[in-house]
Amino acid sequence: MGATGDGGHFDAFARVLADEFMVITYDRRGNGRSPVPAGWRTTSPEEQADDAAGLLQVLGTGPVAIFGTSAGGNFALCLLVRHPGWVRGAILHDPGLYGLVDDFDVVRAPVRALVQEAIEAGGPPLAVERFWAYVAGEAGWNRLAPELRTRLRAAAGTLFGVELGTYELYMPDDQTLTALAAPVHLVVSEESEDRLPFLAEIAGR
Repeated sequence: MGATGDGGHFDAFARVLADEFMVITYDRRGNGRSPVPAGWRTTSPEEQADDAAGLLQVLGTGPVAIFGTSAGGNFALCLLVRHPGWVRGAILHDPGLYGLVDDFDVVRAPVRALVQEAIEAGGPPLAVERFWAYVAGEAGWNRLAPELRTRLRAAAGTLFGVELGTYELYMPDDQTLTALAAPVHLVVSEESEDRLPFLAEIAGR
């Protein structure tokens, strides 16, 4: 998972796929049921990719197919670059690859303003609700399972105090991308493109 980092977002996917595949979902560090490491103040795509590789190593899965959504697409791509032996293929869904847009500050300004206003009004718990509505539509927050919403509010400090600003401009150079052996599929959903038009710009690059 990207922003909000909770593996519970994929519970429905896991139920659909589990009769044919081993499905692994996890809460990224400092999100959901994963604790905040002592002294942890910032992160990076490289750290997130290393976490995923470490999990796969502990589980002993062998190479896997990776699905990453939003910032999770950035982390999945970084995993493929840093630990190619663990990845059979990757699907990047609505990835936050802002290094491909023409004007990052213009594209990012609406969410920055929304988050700042919400934090001033109600702190990170309110900001995560407003952020989710921005990303997934007004009804998106209410469609989440109640226990998932509770975890997202509780871990909101990770998103706004640690993660935002650390991954958005991650982009391997052309030589690195060309050298990737595993297939990578970029998927932009129609609903997301309607709400977040910059995704069409990312997909077009």
